[in-house]
Order: sequence, then structure tokens, then C-alpha cells
Amino acid sequence: MRSERIRIMIDVKVPTVGESISEVTLLKWVKDDGQYVDRDEVIAELESEKATFEVNAEKAGTLKQSAKEGDTLKIGDVLASIDESAVKPATAAAPAKEAAPKPSGNGQAKAGQASQKAAAPEQKPAPENKPSEIKATPVASAIIADKKVDPRTVVPSGFQGKILKDDVLNALNNPGRVPGKALFSRDEKRDKMSNLRKTISRRLVEAKNTTAMLTTFNEVDMSSIMTIRSKYKDKFKEMHGVNLGFMSFFTKACCFALQEWPSVNAYIDGDEIIYHQYCDISIAVSAPKGLVVPVIRNAESLDMAGIEKKVIELATKARDNKLAIEEMQGGTFTITNGGVFGSLMSTPIINIPQSAILGMHKIEERPVVINGQIVIRPMMYVALSYDHRIIDGRESVSFLVRVKELLENPELLLFGKDPVKTLLEL
Repeated sequence: MRSERIRIMIDVKVPTVGESISEVTLLKWVKDDGQYVDRDEVIAELESEKATFEVNAEKAGTLKQSAKEGDTLKIGDVLASIDESAVKPATAAAPAKEAAPKPSGNGQAKAGQASQKAAAPEQKPAPENKPSEIKATPVASAIIADKKVDPRTVVPSGFQGKILKDDVLNALNNPGRVPGKALFSRDEKRDKMSNLRKTISRRLVEAKNTTAMLTTFNEVDMSSIMTIRSKYKDKFKEMHGVNLGFMSFFTKACCFALQEWPSVNAYIDGDEIIYHQYCDISIAVSAPKGLVVPVIRNAESLDMAGIEKKVIELATKARDNKLAIEEMQGGTFTITNGGVFGSLMSTPIINIPQSAILGMHKIEERPVVINGQIVIRPMMYVALSYDHRIIDGRESVSFLVRVKELLENPELLLFGKDPVKTLLEL
């Protein structure tokens, strides 16, 4: 009597990822439809309005997809099903073994080496990336040298990619033209906004419309911090396993200033003001899918190495889209560094419901007057955007001046006071 296999299907549903999140987007399938998956193996990546997260197989079996990449799904929707009764293919590991070179016989080894050599030229950089190898006629080469034209901006039209005289003249007559792009092109590209980008857009507009935002500026002489970093960076890395960056100095300085000016570390909740007795510092990080703001919890209790380690951990997770939602919630104050992209000055937007955000910028040598003398110092503009409903001008300016003082005198970061004055009890 013939027996038939009884199929046992297990539904994989969109998990709950946060109280306020009702839908997610299916970014991509990690496993193909019909492919056998092991238990706890990642099968798909989903994106909510706050983060990207993975979905794992609850059971081992054959995957049956129920949604397509790009689909918007509700929490609890069936994402896929798994045939738990399916038998794991015995040949699952065969392709990997076949890919390995067989040691038997010189002929096979030589054939393998020959095929690898034949494929090697395809992996080499294109000749046009090397100025010394660019092919051009003598007249074209003379014009390139005389006019100092970057050959990579010239579209060759000669035989086998040779640059002709007219090609160079066209490049000179059309400065800024992208090589290979037709003149007067009016092509457009339309992409669907991701959930994360929608959230960023909504929150930025909400911050502008619901807060009485104002920005105050100052500048910091970074000489002392740069001297400390130059002197101790190698020893610091040897002792703690991380680089000594600028973020730990700024975070420490902000923690001291926030505890001295508590309204900067507070936010409005209805008709009440909530003052935080701790400093959860949000760090703005540019991730592949948009700006995210992970939080360093109790930054006031961390030492310099602890802050640097946390910054690296959170930034790495952000770049790899591995941040959990709880790692981006509950910050009390934000620091953003536009200087890494070359920004000299900006007015950062408050990360609501917080009441203030500090903007760091590019360090640039500028002439400044010190004791009546003009000297060159590495200077950085800093900006504090704040909600004027809760923070007055005196508090915002005093906060920023305090941050400036702490950064220009890093020894104060030890416990927030001048060591000599503390010793003399002044």
C-alpha cells in the first residue's frame, strides 16, 4: 500500500517590533523560494520606520514565500511558510566540494591554474584609471598636457578606445560633463521612499513645526585636545583597544554641562517638564539607508575609553543595519558631527522630544587674537539648537560657553573643576 508524506506547514509571521510600529517593508529575501532552510537561519530582512531587522526560520524545512520584495506588510501578516516535513537534501553541500580544486593529477592542477589565469584579466582595473596607460593620439596627448585635462573625463571615440583631438576639445567645451553621458540628457529616476526615510522626513518637519527652535553659535580652540590626542593616542589604543577620537571629549563635556544646566537635558510632556538626572547621549550616524540616532546610555558614568567603545559599537551596527529599536529610543540630548563631511557651520534640527542638539563641525586653521597677538589655531564652530519654550537664552548660551571651556581646558573633564582651584579650595 502506497503511503503519502503528510505536509506540516509552519507560518512565519511579521513579528512585533515596537509599540508604535504597525507595518514594515520587506527589503529582501535572504533565502530563495523552495530552498531548504535550517532552524534559526536568516530568511529575510525587514525594515520598519526606525530600523532594519532580520527574520529567522522558526523550524527547519522548505521555504514557501508569501510576499515579494518591496511589499508593505502589517504586523502579524504571514511572511512565508515552512514545510517542516520536508527532507533535507543530501546534496546541499555538494557544490562547495565541487568548487574546490582536485589534487589528483598534474594535468588537472595545471588546467585549474590556467583557467584562473584566464579569468584574472577581468578583475584588473580598467586601463583608463591609470593615466600612464591611456591611449591617445599625439595631438590629443599634447592638448591634454597643455590644458591639464584629466583623461578620465574624456570620452574616447577612436579605434579600441583611443582618445582623438576632437574628444579632448569636446571635453574642454563641456566642463563638468559626466563621461559617457549624453549632452542635454533629461533622464529621471523614481524610487519609492523607504519607511526609514519617511520617518526621518516626518520627524524633521514635526520638529520645525512644533518647537520654538533657535540656534546659538560659538567657536572652540581645539589645540589642547589635538595635543593630547597626538601625545597619547598610541598608548590609549594599546591600553584600551580603541582610538582616542573627538567624540569622547565632546560627550564628556556635554555631560558636565547638562548636569549644570538641567533644562537643556529636559523635555516637555504635556503641561509638565521632565528633568533627567542622567545623560543618555544620542549620536547622529549616517547609515546606508538614512540618518539614525543610537543612544549611549548613562554617558555621564562612562570613562573616555567606555564612550569611544560605545561609539564604535553603535556606528558599526548602524552601518551594517543591525541597530535594535531599543538602541535608538530614549535619548535626552543629541550630538551630531557634520565636520566629518566637511561642514564648516550649520543649524542642526532638534531630535524631538529632546530639547537641544549640539552640532560639531570641521576643524580649520584660522587666525585668532590671543593676548593681543594674531596666531593660527585649529578652530571649530559649534552650534546649539534648542527649544526656546523650555530653554532660555541665558541657559543655552551658558551651556555652550561651558562646553567650550571644558574642551579648551581638557583637564577640567576629570571632575568638572580646575584642579588647582580644587586643591586650594577656591
